[in-house]
Amino acid sequence: MLTQVAEGVLVHQSELLLNNTVVVRGSAGVLLIDAGITGEEMACLASDLRELGQPVVAGFSTHPDWDHVLWDAALGDAPRYGTARCAAIMRDLRSNGDWKARAAEGLPPEIAEDTPLDLFGLITGLPAGTSQIPWDGPEVRIIEHPAHSPGHAALVIVERGVLIAGDMLSDVFVPMLDEFTSTNDPVEEYLVGLRMLEGVADEADVVIPGHGSIGGAGQVRARIELDRAYVDALRDSRDPSDPRIGPAAKPGWEWVSDIHAGQAQSVAQRSKRDGLPAKRSRG
Repeated sequence: MLTQVAEGVLVHQSELLLNNTVVVRGSAGVLLIDAGITGEEMACLASDLRELGQPVVAGFSTHPDWDHVLWDAALGDAPRYGTARCAAIMRDLRSNGDWKARAAEGLPPEIAEDTPLDLFGLITGLPAGTSQIPWDGPEVRIIEHPAHSPGHAALVIVERGVLIAGDMLSDVFVPMLDEFTSTNDPVEEYLVGLRMLEGVADEADVVIPGHGSIGGAGQVRARIELDRAYVDALRDSRDPSDPRIGPAAKPGWEWVSDIHAGQAQSVAQRSKRDGLPAKRSRG
């Protein structure tokens, strides 16, 4: 089901991980951002768009995590864009003969049999420094930053006052650091990303996270501050007292506390290995 969140901007939310797929109406069809995670959901989305008389004319993946680079044939063969780094990671993955098995390993068992992989990761990288998505519709500005994963991009739909945050600013997931591919400090990289989102906060009346509920006016800065407080607590080896973990967590999402525990341990080990004392960041 599509829900309108701003003029010409609609959202379809997945059931399992509350992934938000964003549909932006253009002159000849729609831009589809982070298409979904199961074949059934994407087929339903394609059917809804046909009923609206809106073909998919372009796609965009905010970053190279498995649940943001999926696609289904029912959505058509429109060009699917991403940042140059996002596309490069997908090319590297697909260049291995066992890429499909490797991709399947990361799928939740509940949806593994209904997640189509044939079109997985077929992303056209936009040239480095590209400032907006090339399509015939409202201006969609690209804010590339180092937080969470390589080639991660937030998007600002300028004429609609909408910030699409990728896997940040969620009300169900704590910030997840890029601990596996980053050669730099993943905590500092996350804070850089938050500062970049803060730079466009006044342009947004609506924030759409990769997972969780849509935020209205005033929520952009509130969610940035919540994410920053969590990341600062990780760096300081403090209890973050975050509503997304512990007793206050969303029912059914208690497992996010396990993500936090793993990250806290990893950050502490990294600090010890690098001989760095815990210190408070000013964001």
